Amino acid sequence: MANLYLIDKKYGNNGLKIAGQDKDAQIVLIQDGIYLDVKQFENSGNKVYAVIDDVEKRGCKENMSKEIELIDYGKLVDLILANKVINFA
Repeated sequence: MANLYLIDKKYGNNGLKIAGQDKDAQIVLIQDGIYLDVKQFENSGNKVYAVIDDVEKRGCKENMSKEIELIDYGKLVDLILANKVINFA
């Protein structure tokens, strides 16, 4: 079981700092969290996701890094049920 960090923009920088110290972290960017800089996680082995509805509503799909996996709410629920959730939203 990994730690799943739900990250929105308001507390996002703190959440990313903490997740950056967790070698097993999985990160889900939600709502305005999709605007956060997650370059530190490229090639780190940590998985980064973004909720596709949030990305599309903000018109950012073309600008998202290829390292970020876009997921729907069904996949988000699966991740929440399979991991320990740490909420920064």
